[in-house]
Amino acid sequence: MMKVGLTYDLRQDYLAAGYAEEETAEFDQPDTIEAIERTLQQLDYETLRIGSGRELVRRLASGERYDLVFNIAEGLRGYGREAMVPALLDDFAIPYTFSDPLVLALALHKAMAKRVVRDLGIPTAEFVVVEREADAAAVELPLPLFAKPVAEGTGKGVGIASRIVAREQLPTVCRGLLTAFEQPVLVESFLPGREFTVGIVGTAEKAEALGVMEVFLKDAASGDSYSYVNKRDYVRAVEYALVEDAEASMASQTALKAWRGLGCRDGGRVDLRSDSRGIPHFIEVNPLAGLNPVHSDLPILAGRAGVSYRELISRIMRSAMDRTGWHKNLRS
Repeated sequence: MMKVGLTYDLRQDYLAAGYAEEETAEFDQPDTIEAIERTLQQLDYETLRIGSGRELVRRLASGERYDLVFNIAEGLRGYGREAMVPALLDDFAIPYTFSDPLVLALALHKAMAKRVVRDLGIPTAEFVVVEREADAAAVELPLPLFAKPVAEGTGKGVGIASRIVAREQLPTVCRGLLTAFEQPVLVESFLPGREFTVGIVGTAEKAEALGVMEVFLKDAASGDSYSYVNKRDYVRAVEYALVEDAEASMASQTALKAWRGLGCRDGGRVDLRSDSRGIPHFIEVNPLAGLNPVHSDLPILAGRAGVSYRELISRIMRSAMDRTGWHKNLRS
């Protein structure tokens, strides 16, 4: 039986260590790990919980090995935090699910990802990176604008103040984000159209879109963006709908082009928002998408597209095994 290790960051461990709620927003709850492990066992894999990257270091140093690692570890510090576990596994020649260190580091830094996407000819909003407060005064993009930390997920740092409609707001917003997150600020032209997330499974030419989900903010939502607060309180603030119209089809095609162009693997999401002409623009890619069966966007989207949680995990595993040659190993 194939032995699958599980790498992850458990939110309660970081909260117990004194980290704040928003700092730990990307980390997983026990029920997510339990759901993944239970599903893998139902699919006839032997599982072994590893935990964080630091625990993986200890396990590897002790001689422990795995046939494959199901990796959802987010890491804690720096632009390479999501790349740490895959880099370790690469060094030990242990295959794993999802993207490699290069892709994970690139995707985490939204501005770097947008530069690559723009070079691929994929629509993305005009943007600048504010490294320090003084840089904000030099931003010449037309209003309205949208500001957020350059390397955070789960809507961290996105709130009511993120949409900037007056030039004098920009230095204040940038100062607050620079101070709170200790990283540059991505300032983009605000896209006023529909907001989509596209679920994808597979790698390279075998990648396919599961479906396109449109994100609607309810009247109870805080502000007009898919922010950290609105994601946290999604039952009250957000409505999701699977959409299949012409604009959604464009979003699906754009998402797949970005997924393949960036080199993402096995499964994840691409977020897009349309401009005033109804053309979907790349916002960001999430190559380590949340996998809570109830609360996370990718399983929600998959379920609405008729793909069960078990089938989603199965397809992710099949993709990883196919590209790493494990199907051949099992046949031999």
